[in-house]
Amino acid sequence: MGGFIRSQRMSAQVSLRQLAERAGVSNPYLSQIERGLRKPSADVLAQIAKGLRVSAEVLYVRAGILEERPASPVRDALLVDDSINERQKQMLLEIYDSFRNENAGTAAPAGAGDRLES
Repeated sequence: MGGFIRSQRMSAQVSLRQLAERAGVSNPYLSQIERGLRKPSADVLAQIAKGLRVSAEVLYVRAGILEERPASPVRDALLVDDSINERQKQMLLEIYDSFRNENAGTAAPAGAGDRLES
């Protein structure tokens, strides 16, 4: 986990101190996370993700908090949308997944979704 955060930080050309400041965590604590000495909570991962400008879901999957989900255009669009926060993204993804799971295996007939009924 720490190595992944370090590689993301380096790719973003952000110093350890800058990321610590952006994420609202101490410099020594972030250093310990990167070296694998500390395991961050989901909240800290969300703060780090925000500081790196990546989706918290990416870090959650790497940390084993979430299972990796199959890619989809809807999911991808939500994850990169900067107009909503991480909590809102997660809520929308949960709703989207629940609809997909509900509809799994039950293909709608052609034209069934063309009109709304009152």
